[in-house]
Amino acid sequence: MQFTNFVKTIRDIMRRDAGLNGDAQRIEQLSWMIFLKIYDAAETNWALEDDNYQSLLEPQQLRWCDWADFASDQVATGERSSRV
Repeated sequence: MQFTNFVKTIRDIMRRDAGLNGDAQRIEQLSWMIFLKIYDAAETNWALEDDNYQSLLEPQQLRWCDWADFASDQVATGERSSRV
């Protein structure tokens, strides 16, 4: 149930983004975001286990930990739509 609420919240936020048109695009983008988050967690574990680990994701800004920098004032998203 918690994951369902998470997806609904993200979907509502994405509906306000002028860069996405329709549920098909939102599902695709959300799938990529979830994949990047899960992969980032795996990479964190791999880096802890192997001092020589190097990420396969290049350029670096494609990595979740760099792209989704919630501590920063800059948000990586499109312009807000006037639609709600």
